[in-house]
Amino acid sequence: MLVAVAHGSRNPAAQANIRALLDAVRAARPGLDVREAYIELASPLLPEVLADVPGEVAVVPLLLGNGYHIAHDVAGAAAFHRPGAGVAPALGPDDLLVDALADRLAEAEYCPVCPPPTNPVVLAVAGSSDPRSHADADAVAAVLAARLGREVVAAYNSSTTPSVVETVAALRAAGHHRVSAATYLLSPGRFATEIKACGADLVSDPLGVHPALVELVLRRYDAARASSRSLQRSTVAG
Repeated sequence: MLVAVAHGSRNPAAQANIRALLDAVRAARPGLDVREAYIELASPLLPEVLADVPGEVAVVPLLLGNGYHIAHDVAGAAAFHRPGAGVAPALGPDDLLVDALADRLAEAEYCPVCPPPTNPVVLAVAGSSDPRSHADADAVAAVLAARLGREVVAAYNSSTTPSVVETVAALRAAGHHRVSAATYLLSPGRFATEIKACGADLVSDPLGVHPALVELVLRRYDAARASSRSLQRSTVAG
C-alpha cells in the first residue's frame, strides 16, 4: 500500500490537485492501493491513516524538499503507528521534477513568433528555515539552469531569504528587463497566489498533475518498499 502524505492546505483546490495526482498514480499502476494523507490543515491526517490501514505500507511524502516535516512529522508518525514501514525521502531534488518545472515554464513563456527566451528565472520555493530544504532547492535550481541554458536563482515565498519579490527586483536592478518565475509548488493555494504577484513578467503554474510527477511518486514508493523489505530480512537473519 502506498500512503501519500502532502503538507495540507485550507484551499480546496490544493486537496483537489493532490487527489487528481493520486488518481493518475492509480491509473499508472492498476491494482496498487493508494491512500491520501496530510500533515496538517486537511484530512485525513497521517497518523489516522497509518493507524487504520491494513497490511504492508510504504509512505511517500508529497513534499518537494527534505526538512523538518519529513524528519519529524512523517518519520515520527510512521515509527509510532507502523514500525518498519518504508518512508521515502522528499520528491526533490530529482531530474523528473526538473522535467515538470521546465514544461510548466515553457507553457507560461510560450510564444510561437518569439525567439527562445534567455532571461533569468527565479525558482519560487515555498520556503523553510531548514538548511536541508535550502540545499535541495539550490540543487534543483542548478539542474534547471543547465537544462534551460539560463540563469536560475532559488528564492523563497516565506520563512527565509532571499524572498521571491526581492530576487525579482534585484535581477531587474542588475539590468535584466525581463524576469520569469518558475513556481516550485505542487498545488494551487495561498503561496501560489502570492508568487503570481511577485513582479515577474511571467509566472508558471504549480506542477499539478504531470507524468513526471506520477513516475517519481511510483519510484519513491518502489524504493521505500524495497528498503523496508530489506530491513525486515536483515532483522530476521540477525
